Amino acid sequence: MSAQKNEKPGLQARRAAISLLQGVTLDQRPLDQLLETNAEFRKLEARDRSFAHALVASSLRHGGEIKAILGKFLTKPLPRSSGMTVDILTVATAQLLFMDVSPHAVIDLSVDLAKQDRKAQHFSGLINAVLRKVSTDGKAVLRNMDGPRLNTPDWLWEQWISAYGEETAHDIATSHLLEAPLDISVKGKPEYWATELGGELLPTGTIRLTSADRNLQDLPGFRDGEWWVQDAASALPVKLLGNIKGQSVLDLCAAPGGKTAQLASAGAVVTAVDDSPSRMKRLRENLARLKLSARTLIADMLSPPADTPYDNVLLDAPCTATGTIRRHPDLVYLKSPQQLAGLVGLQQKMLERAASLVRPGGRLVYCTCSLSPLEGERQVFKFLRTHEDFVLAPITPNDLAQQEQFITPAGLMRCLPSLTIGTSPGLDGFFAARLDRLSP
Repeated sequence: MSAQKNEKPGLQARRAAISLLQGVTLDQRPLDQLLETNAEFRKLEARDRSFAHALVASSLRHGGEIKAILGKFLTKPLPRSSGMTVDILTVATAQLLFMDVSPHAVIDLSVDLAKQDRKAQHFSGLINAVLRKVSTDGKAVLRNMDGPRLNTPDWLWEQWISAYGEETAHDIATSHLLEAPLDISVKGKPEYWATELGGELLPTGTIRLTSADRNLQDLPGFRDGEWWVQDAASALPVKLLGNIKGQSVLDLCAAPGGKTAQLASAGAVVTAVDDSPSRMKRLRENLARLKLSARTLIADMLSPPADTPYDNVLLDAPCTATGTIRRHPDLVYLKSPQQLAGLVGLQQKMLERAASLVRPGGRLVYCTCSLSPLEGERQVFKFLRTHEDFVLAPITPNDLAQQEQFITPAGLMRCLPSLTIGTSPGLDGFFAARLDRLSP
């Protein structure tokens, strides 16, 4: 699909959204990565970039619903020779049903997009007819569908039912239909910054901004290094280490650095390790802006620095990241049960290595942003069965600002996207366990 001279306003943004959508669904690339590298998207003006981003996010977030709706209005499946027809229909349906864009504009521009594609141009009449039906009857059909279930892959749905029951599984999937808020952590004076930024101060000290549609760099305190972006759930594992002022902390899988900033801001002597040069570059830039210091190393996670045992080790292990689907709706297209199995094995090896770097009497916090017990509870209990020198240090309400809903009966931390923090709904799904190494 190529751009045309003097084309209609809005066409370029929709073409970029389709390019991003295909980057996720066909090329299996993360949306965040595409937003930085996709040429079609990068050449847009700021306003059009914002629209294209919202459009592809809505198309991904409601992908199951959109597929079911189109299935109702298409008399037969589209042939492989239809080119971009299904993608044009997808982004158009997202606009009509979930973004309340004018039907006339949506249908008109969708037909124009089809005419620009060598294969899809033969289906421009069908696109016109289907979208007219979607615009008039789609919302009525949608009301009789179970959107949360349709948007969730079977393997995830079954996993959540097994772990949490059907009602909670449905609540989790429902929370994924809502765009995630913007949470930030501050170096100090949380009450002041909540007022200054017009946000809500959560019980755990995170500030939740009421509107995420703002340019971060223009907000008070950003350039002065007073705060950084970090989901409320992601900020909790560091709190499990307790008072770490003056203590050594090894932060494994540290990038992009939210937890590193927390540790340094709390007065710890931090060694931050990650195996990605590009992500470590971002971590260092963040620390520089925040005027915080930490020793930063690029190293294999299975062979981090072993120059000394540490008072504390924080391992935020690589995982399926299914706790962040509301923030990253592309994840349901990128993750699979096969990936889960491989990650569980990697986590086990990394946990073993992290444990070896904790001094006797020291503390290890293991965490993941996954909703799967295989990457959380089961991983920890398996570790404890084979490491008699470590014991579970149960998490208490005092550790988490009295947010008891995040503490399991076994004393582990388990946040679900469907839960509230204080009175504010929603946060990333996160798991954490605190393990203490016994002294000889």
